[in-house]
Amino acid sequence: MKRRQNHNIMAFCPLDYRYGCQDFKHIWSEVGRHERQLEVERALIWAHMQLGRVSESDYEIVKSIANSTSVTKERVSEIEAETRHDIMALTKAMAEAAGEAGWCIHLGATSNDIVDTAVALQLRDSIILLREQLCLLIGVCADIAERERDTVMLGRTHGQAAVPITFGLKAAVWLDEMRRQLIRLDEASPRISVGKFLGAVGTGAAQGVNARELQRLILTHLGLGVPLATTQVVGRDRYIEYVSWLANVACTCEKILQEVRNLQRSEIAEAGEGFDVEKQVGSSTMAHKKNPIKSENASGLARIVRSFIIPTYENALLWHERDLANSSAERFTLSHASALCEDVMAKTRQVLATMWVDAERCMENIKSQRGLVMAEKVMIDLVDHGIARDEAHEILREASFTAVANKEELIDVCSRTPAIAAAFSAEELEFMFEPANHIGVSGEIVDETVALARAAIL
Repeated sequence: MKRRQNHNIMAFCPLDYRYGCQDFKHIWSEVGRHERQLEVERALIWAHMQLGRVSESDYEIVKSIANSTSVTKERVSEIEAETRHDIMALTKAMAEAAGEAGWCIHLGATSNDIVDTAVALQLRDSIILLREQLCLLIGVCADIAERERDTVMLGRTHGQAAVPITFGLKAAVWLDEMRRQLIRLDEASPRISVGKFLGAVGTGAAQGVNARELQRLILTHLGLGVPLATTQVVGRDRYIEYVSWLANVACTCEKILQEVRNLQRSEIAEAGEGFDVEKQVGSSTMAHKKNPIKSENASGLARIVRSFIIPTYENALLWHERDLANSSAERFTLSHASALCEDVMAKTRQVLATMWVDAERCMENIKSQRGLVMAEKVMIDLVDHGIARDEAHEILREASFTAVANKEELIDVCSRTPAIAAAFSAEELEFMFEPANHIGVSGEIVDETVALARAAIL
């Protein structure tokens, strides 16, 4: 995807000059909207031809002018300045270009037959690019899970050291969530990419007895889904599902980026965002800084994506068979949420592709806990030696607090605790306090998660 930005000094929206890829933004641009509306108008005449209402020669003329070269966006805008109606301006410009064949343009259609069906094409094309970006992200995350499969590190709950895990398992959790997002997108796509062509209130009256067949011909010709019942517009529950998916994916990405940022904290320093030490600057005054700027940037954009959920729900609350209160809002919600979500995914992939993991530091942080994070295994093994679970828990709780109070290693306290010393030899205790012996079935989980993820993106 092209990522070169248009550095227009008069640009107002940051999407114009700072965020998003050009290929994606073209879909939602004025030109992209114009091109797809022309495509829909052409498909309408094609369908009429199939039903014998329009001649092949008239269709061929319409087909030849249904492009942004013959019917320019500039000419449409000129007419709209007079008509104050965007679709009427489009059809007038098309009729100008089509000459005598112009009689059949927009035949039996209402404006939102064109608008909503063109939006469906934008959504379809957006989903294709979003899916590609998600698959790339899944592939990079799978690489990390494999690479760090057996890298032992601290698991943390409530912001505190818990028990050992592996970095591979951490990445596998991210990976499986991304795979679920891919499944959700594939399941939702047929429900989202749906147009409509049943006229002003959804009856199809202007199209006569062949109204449903005409709609089917148009939409299938365009590669879109065919709705059963509509008003003047496509049901906005479809847009809710789409923007909700974008918000969900943005949340997945920010969760990953948040973890990278936290692990990069100076006092943790187990993993972090890549940094070009030859050229990159972290701070204008603190020369030593290596700030996780891409992670922070994408996290901020993810919050914007999620913010579009509320107006998207509000846009579904239309009066009767429709009003126009949704139209202006949707020019922002669908376009901005789409472009920003793609940008968030791309940056998350870039962060993961350059992320460093310090296995030695991970082990140092485990050792800094003086064995406390191994208490769980000792407790469970005591139960296996016939001590009641509650009693075993109390034994390890007291031993742990003694170790903390005296700044001792927990293994030393355990070795002189009668109940523990009676159950285990020194060698057995040493085994229980080896971090690598606390990762359970993590490796199996990583292997299966990676296999399923790679199969999903084939």
